[in-house]
Amino acid sequence: MASETPLSPEETRRYARHLVLKGFGGAAQQKLKAARVLVVGAGGLGSPAIAYLVAAGVGHLAIVDPDTVSLSNLQRQVVHTTAAVGAGKAASAGAFADALNPHVSLDLRAEAVTAANAEELVGSSDIVLDGTDNLVTRRIVAAAAERLGKPLVSGAVSMFSGQITVFAPHLGGPPHSALYPEEASDDALPSCELNGILGPITGVIGTLMAMEAIKLITGIGTPLIGRLLVYDAREAGFSELNF
Repeated sequence: MASETPLSPEETRRYARHLVLKGFGGAAQQKLKAARVLVVGAGGLGSPAIAYLVAAGVGHLAIVDPDTVSLSNLQRQVVHTTAAVGAGKAASAGAFADALNPHVSLDLRAEAVTAANAEELVGSSDIVLDGTDNLVTRRIVAAAAERLGKPLVSGAVSMFSGQITVFAPHLGGPPHSALYPEEASDDALPSCELNGILGPITGVIGTLMAMEAIKLITGIGTPLIGRLLVYDAREAGFSELNF
């Protein structure tokens, strides 16, 4: 990660509740400020992840999304507004982030992650969060993260449930293929467009993604490496699976 720089007086006031938090404090806040985070997808999962990473004070945030905001997104993609319908999601998310915390440096990319640009995007970041909705992109991101030794926070949602894990083979965890084998395809996975998604579920999982990223950046707590956390909204229950 980049070298740590002192917090300004305004940042000290902004992050006051972090700075007085026992077990976190100024050392962790400076690690956040020095961190470079890549969020792939500014949709249902990316929205809450972006909001909480920006609010927490991550120093540099790259947001990559080739899509535009549509009216049907607004039921769950909370960084976008009605006025942003038709605008690029990366730019819209960037406007939200800048308004929330101008101390965060932004890199906004209105492009898809492909085999051609994945290593450049992943390589310039310390942590990667993937909230995309297709296995092709997920595999490209995961392969680049594994090659470059970058932790990957991965979330997924459908209908009334969601799940989150952290892939970090370089830290001894299982690879992406352990959860999503090569024979798995998007055809076999539930589609939000076809099956629907209850909006707040993306908030639950996306916020957990931000929390896992903060844990990885600061070294606080135990990340979900090799563990799949599953949320069932109807039963208000969490379960955990090892893989």
